[in-house]
Amino acid sequence: MTNYKNQLGQLIEAMAEQGASDLHLSVGHRPTTRVSGGLIPLVNFAELKAEDTQGLLFELLADESKKLFLDKKDLDFSYTGLKGLRFRGNAFYQMGMIGVALRLITAKIRSINELNLPPILADITKKKQGFFLVVGPVGQGKSTTLAAMVNLINQERSEHIITVEDPVEYIYPMGKSIIDQREVRFDTADFHTALKSMFREDVNVALIGEMRTPETISTAVTAAETGHLIFSTLHTNNAAQTIDRIIDSFPGSQQPQIKVQLAGSLIGVFSQRLLPRISGGLVPAYELLLNNSAVANLIREGRTHEINIVLETGSESGMIDMNHSIASLIRAGEINAEDAFKYTLDPESLQRLL
Repeated sequence: MTNYKNQLGQLIEAMAEQGASDLHLSVGHRPTTRVSGGLIPLVNFAELKAEDTQGLLFELLADESKKLFLDKKDLDFSYTGLKGLRFRGNAFYQMGMIGVALRLITAKIRSINELNLPPILADITKKKQGFFLVVGPVGQGKSTTLAAMVNLINQERSEHIITVEDPVEYIYPMGKSIIDQREVRFDTADFHTALKSMFREDVNVALIGEMRTPETISTAVTAAETGHLIFSTLHTNNAAQTIDRIIDSFPGSQQPQIKVQLAGSLIGVFSQRLLPRISGGLVPAYELLLNNSAVANLIREGRTHEINIVLETGSESGMIDMNHSIASLIRAGEINAEDAFKYTLDPESLQRLL
């Protein structure tokens, strides 16, 4: 009989040795890691059978979570393994069999500077109220960026900070602030319920792991209007698409109101991608839209298709256009042009910059 606890320990050790970011467990495949963006099968391990993925998953889950997964067929979870290594995981069924994806969360919360992110993000953490979004596809470092921003507040100010996550990812060190971290299902029923409670908890800053429903978005925007600094994420590609997604999640009759609220409360939208670095590892390329009178007017009037024009011409006010960010990485010798064109949403514009 396979000792899945030992095998899980060996897999985590292999991840650490490789410097892997992710581990995939899929029936019919060897356990596979992701290193610097590429998938690498672990040749020292056999192909996984259906009982193997279930056995390994059940070593990762508490009894309550096992029941929840078997009932829902899909589960987000966190796991703390050997040597305090912490993981964010998702378990799912495919073709009637269990699959697992694990993402390693580094114990140390890296700073904005260590992450090669623009210093202007530090300025945004100094604000007392408003709504700031970090967006991008899955696996592009959104949680890591937000953790750096929240931890900077923790180091510099005495605030009450609430995080609502599914699952809790980074564990914040002791600092000047009180940080209460709430995990959906275990500490609160859902994002919306936790956000409503926030108004009675004397909160200054809130990190919402993801805005999944119109109710959550509406409460978050209202909180940003009423003296709270709100951080959150969306799985969108750029600033204009993010604003459209927020507005379009509401019925037509409510859209004029959310446009006005968003125009008044939005601080900005930061979109990021992790590109393969020539010297190894990954480096971020990014776009930053900052809300000003021009952007606010475009949001109120529903002219979000013109936001990219403001972005391209707003560098003096601190805005950053994705193609300019990518082009600067190419010129600095950080990334090659071939990879760059895979990540840009506007290849023609990037070509003109090179």
